[in-house]
Amino acid sequence: MSDDTKCPAEWHGAKMDFSSAMSYGDYLGLEQILNAQHPRSPNHNEMLFIVQHQTSELWLKLMLHELQAVRVNLRAGELAPAFKMLARVARIMDQLVHAWDVLATMTPPEYTAIRPFLGASSGFQSHQYRELEFILGNKNAALLSVHSTAPAAQEILERELHAPSVYDEAVMLLSCAGFAIAPQRLAADWTLPTAHDDSVKAAWLGVYQDPDKHWALYELAEKLVDLETAFRFWRFRHVTTVERIIGFKTGTGGTAGVSYLRKMLDVVLFPELFSLRTAL
Repeated sequence: MSDDTKCPAEWHGAKMDFSSAMSYGDYLGLEQILNAQHPRSPNHNEMLFIVQHQTSELWLKLMLHELQAVRVNLRAGELAPAFKMLARVARIMDQLVHAWDVLATMTPPEYTAIRPFLGASSGFQSHQYRELEFILGNKNAALLSVHSTAPAAQEILERELHAPSVYDEAVMLLSCAGFAIAPQRLAADWTLPTAHDDSVKAAWLGVYQDPDKHWALYELAEKLVDLETAFRFWRFRHVTTVERIIGFKTGTGGTAGVSYLRKMLDVVLFPELFSLRTAL
């Protein structure tokens, strides 16, 4: 018998016996993850639909983990680790952009076959996506009611609604650096979406006009622009994929589908960072 067909304790240096040790599957909880797909239709393509959305939720979890740490670091004035985390979030969004390429292999007839089994479930109900919007400054208290049947999620969103966004922390850094930020902007109602403020625009303009003097803030600004650019690509890829698969049908969650998603393309998270480009 060849040595390769035996069952040694090790093989080419690899441990083989995990009866008393943690394995790869144990560490990652693969039994739970790989058994979390429960298609409701007899259609082959539903597995793609489920895995696409489950993996997106995992990436959302990581983005929130990173952005919460970004906010803590900005508040402490620790910009270097915040830069790394912001860059990571932008790259995660790139992953999500390309994930739509996989879902786009689902044709309209294939989606139509599984749609009746989805009920009223919809990505619109993703509490993690809502939390992502909130932490980036796109607040909307009315949307909390979507999560009324999930108290734990609603509590998280309620807390995030009343917390300063990542961009709010960046604006407070501008003030700490000596830029004249309007008092009403510093005391803004954090439950409202970010609104354009002329004093913030003037501050960022000062940063961009003398980057050598304000290099850390200049780099922060560009990391935020990278992040929002990646987010815009993600939104655009979402709406084009939905249009490709369902056209202009109403979404399963009751929204206007493509028409609603197109309106979301007009949302600007960090308004002054984009409007100042014209003034440079």
